[in-house]
Amino acid sequence: MTEQSAPTTAAGGPGGSTARGEQTRQLILDTAMRLFRERGYARTTMRAVAQEAGVAVGNAYYYFGSKEHLVQEFYAGTQREHREAADAVLARERDFGPRLAGVLHAGIDVLSPYHAFAGAFFKTAAEPTSPLSPFSAESSAPRDMSIALFREALTGSTVKLDDELREALPELLWLGYMGVVLYWVHDRSAGQIKTRQLIDGVVPLVDRLVGLSRLRVLRPVTRQALALIHTLRH
Repeated sequence: MTEQSAPTTAAGGPGGSTARGEQTRQLILDTAMRLFRERGYARTTMRAVAQEAGVAVGNAYYYFGSKEHLVQEFYAGTQREHREAADAVLARERDFGPRLAGVLHAGIDVLSPYHAFAGAFFKTAAEPTSPLSPFSAESSAPRDMSIALFREALTGSTVKLDDELREALPELLWLGYMGVVLYWVHDRSAGQIKTRQLIDGVVPLVDRLVGLSRLRVLRPVTRQALALIHTLRH
């Protein structure tokens, strides 16, 4: 058997049922995350992940084609957890500010167990050409999931705002969230309390600016900001 192939028996993957296959898949992912924390991303190989997980190397490649696929699954998993963690505040609140604050805090809640790992991992993810960058094409699925969450926070609220800004704002909020995550990565305060304070301080400002966007006097400024964002994006 080569490292790139393995016998399969039904939807569950190599040599097992669907339930067993899902357990093996999760075991490989959990093992990889532990090794990334302990050894660093660059020094962790697929062979090492397979050995630590107690599975054949070919089986590991069956579930995840590369280390990058492991990280992308981690991204997707944390994003699903973020969506679930934000459910309560989105169901309870209608004002935009509390909805946005709730979504941002929920994101930090989900990421908190990985803070010790985040600093070392960020060195790889921050490389502009890395497929692990949250801005890469490979990260498009979890990125779109996150933007959709911020869109829900906006559209489910009672806020009135400029129509053009409404279209662009979810992505802008996601970009702001990436800034919060970057701050959190480098936050060494107890329990990353400074990140929480940053969220609580910035959200009222964002809420106020969004509400003011409908004022005629501010529309030219809004158009200029959106034009600049469009230029930078393309």
